[in-house]
Amino acid sequence: MITLVKAQVFINILSGLSFRSILKSLQVQPFIRLLAIIVFIISFSFFNFWPWYNHTVIVYQLTGLAFLFRYLIPKESKSSAFWLILSALFLFLSFFTKQDGGGLGLLICLALLLYQCILNKKYKAILIFTGSYIAIGALFIVPASAYNFGYWFNHGQPPHTSRLSVADFLAKLLGGSQWIKFYALLMVILLLPLFKNFKEALQNQRLVLFALLTFGILAEAAVFQFTSYTPPDNNIFYHSFAFAFIVTLLSELNIFAAYNFKHVTILAVLVALWWSEMFWKYIDRKVQLMVGNELTVSPTGENIVNEKTYIINTDTSRVNIPQAQWVQTDIPVFKKLTMPASAAEGLKRTINNPRITSKVANNRILNMTEFTPLGYIMGFQYERGSHYPLWNHLGVGMFNKQKDMFCQRISQKYYDVVLYEYIPVLNNFYPFEIRDSLKKNYELIDSFLAPRSPTYGYIEVYAKPQ
Repeated sequence: MITLVKAQVFINILSGLSFRSILKSLQVQPFIRLLAIIVFIISFSFFNFWPWYNHTVIVYQLTGLAFLFRYLIPKESKSSAFWLILSALFLFLSFFTKQDGGGLGLLICLALLLYQCILNKKYKAILIFTGSYIAIGALFIVPASAYNFGYWFNHGQPPHTSRLSVADFLAKLLGGSQWIKFYALLMVILLLPLFKNFKEALQNQRLVLFALLTFGILAEAAVFQFTSYTPPDNNIFYHSFAFAFIVTLLSELNIFAAYNFKHVTILAVLVALWWSEMFWKYIDRKVQLMVGNELTVSPTGENIVNEKTYIINTDTSRVNIPQAQWVQTDIPVFKKLTMPASAAEGLKRTINNPRITSKVANNRILNMTEFTPLGYIMGFQYERGSHYPLWNHLGVGMFNKQKDMFCQRISQKYYDVVLYEYIPVLNNFYPFEIRDSLKKNYELIDSFLAPRSPTYGYIEVYAKPQ
């Protein structure tokens, strides 16, 4: 687990340096760069604490854009083509990681290159970029084609389905997306005085590239929010670009400037206050522990109605344990990690249960839970192979073919022990049909809360009937 955290620290640093490089290539003033990087770190990097493809796709894209801008606004050098090849590599990795963000990132890069080519009346750059992109893609895809690459990589064929929907896009954009629309409006208002003579303004390479990039990022964020809908704020990277561009435009129009260190410090504090919700939730846990929660029952017997009590929760199936009440466990792999007390106690019972430990040598244990280090702790090997899903979300990382394989093995009592995570509020995050098969063919020997927030999931431990 700590390896994942360290990896994410590295990824976050890389993404921050890429963002800084883009701004530097666009000759953004140092104090604006500093403020924009603060926005980037707090709004985007801060809450990404372990690697996830919905985040990594954007990091690859930012790195690819950083290399592209090293070419677009260069000091003439012999290494120009090298920057294009590196950009193509990371833009392909972005697409290879996730098609929506990666594909939109590719369109942004092609738009930037096309403008540059038209401006200079030279089209060599776009040919080098697209040729490199295709060649790099072939290096990744051709060796993988022998292992059902088309089946696992969603390009529209069964069993995959497209998430693209004009109706859903319009609902997201027109029914919400207030920040995206506000930024777009403000950017147009500020650009109008600078684009009085449109043909002349198009010659301002730096400003046009910056505008194309920022509008492209806003468009990507508008689409990404409904094609990659979880977490709900995974498109939040657009704030940093919009902020940097808007403040740059204000500076270009002589409306705004920071004159000394004191001004920059005040602005930095105000930017941090703007995004305080991102770090306050971590501080709030400590505050709640120190001062305690508000009263929900009056000592005098009066009914108390406040923000925490005005709604009556009658759904007893959802037991949510606030993170302030989570505990640590002394199991080394989970050291310093908190989880619900039920999860910590259940984990210990599982590790020490003789009906489970006696079966470890047979390697017939299926762990379909988020306690992935259990294999390391207990000494059993996970199943592997090109037929095996990387994760167990039905319709996303697993399909009916694999679900049927597990159900068949369970019906044949293939596994000695199965750990299954039941999350009733998520659509087959772990396939419900597998649980139905387990209930029919196996014995439930333990159940405890899953290490999730909110705590609406359970770990169920099944053993082959004796």
